[in-house]
Amino acid sequence: MKELSECKVLVVDDTEANLDILVDALGDLYDLSVVMDGETALEAVAEEPPDIVLLDIMMPGMDGYEVCTTLKENPQFKKIPIIFLTALTEIENKTKGFQLGAVDYITKPFEVLEVQARVKTHLSLVLASQELEQQNQILEQKVLERTMELAQTQDVTIHSLATLAETRDNETGGHILRTQRYVKVLSEHLAQNEAYKDQLDKTTIDLLFKSAPLHDIGKVGVPDAILLKPGKLTDQEFDIMKTHARLGYDALLKAEEAFHMKEKPSFLRHARDIALTHHEKWNGRGYPQGLSEEKIPLSGRLMAVADVYDALISKRVYKPALPHDKAVEIIAEGKGEHFDPLVVEAFLELRDEFNRIKEQFADQHYESTKTD
Repeated sequence: MKELSECKVLVVDDTEANLDILVDALGDLYDLSVVMDGETALEAVAEEPPDIVLLDIMMPGMDGYEVCTTLKENPQFKKIPIIFLTALTEIENKTKGFQLGAVDYITKPFEVLEVQARVKTHLSLVLASQELEQQNQILEQKVLERTMELAQTQDVTIHSLATLAETRDNETGGHILRTQRYVKVLSEHLAQNEAYKDQLDKTTIDLLFKSAPLHDIGKVGVPDAILLKPGKLTDQEFDIMKTHARLGYDALLKAEEAFHMKEKPSFLRHARDIALTHHEKWNGRGYPQGLSEEKIPLSGRLMAVADVYDALISKRVYKPALPHDKAVEIIAEGKGEHFDPLVVEAFLELRDEFNRIKEQFADQHYESTKTD
């Protein structure tokens, strides 16, 4: 922290006798500079901003009021405290000075001890304010670092949970990365749509992006014989498979409740909605609840398109990958039946972006980077 003796004091007065008194009073205590007119004072402040200005009011040319006004109008200098030096004792003159931003008055003729005391008081306030600002900056930096650390921890947790589900499924890490990005581009596009813009602010889109990888977390509760079966599932097996939506929802809900996050907007709320509803259909024929149209959370409607598209373009042990154009055709055919019509319209406008994401995070690329 700066010491008082290191503070820069600028004295502005057009009378040499006054300057002599002030130099004698302050010169040995501070880094003192003197000028004799308003214009030169402004030049001196611009060249090397002082910690405080002692400013005469009655000067030829630019008076002290004008100098004060000019300094206070400049964001770079407006915090510099100004003490007026004046022989004017009328209350209206003092009031005008305070209205312009001055912090104090010293009345002529000067009392040396009074000058020293007032200057010391205001410089001490300046240093205290600077120290407080510095401490606030340090605290803000620490809060930022802690927030980033928590965000990274959250991301690692999400990725770990999603990877856990991936290890028990035929799907790949590429599927997680792709669907996450499909949901994001759909959300950003629909945020421009009057029907959905209130539901898709930047914070919500970020939370959806974080939440999307957990859409199939419930598959950890599905038996391997069903989850990894290479052929078509029987009706009974499919009923068991469908339980993954409820299992994922229940697990995430318990996590919310355990950490008292249920009443707060968090990624877990979006994650459980996605886990539970991404297999619902617009026409009400999906599972597990048979919800229809806008009774399905928007997050689930977005993931439905992202998940089905990715399933279509991905190779699995039980099916080949479909070409992008064929997958687009199938999604389009599901408009108003399987999928929210507006989400499908957004998807069709973003088909090239979906294809780019598909290529960028292709399974073979993802698997090769995992083994490098």
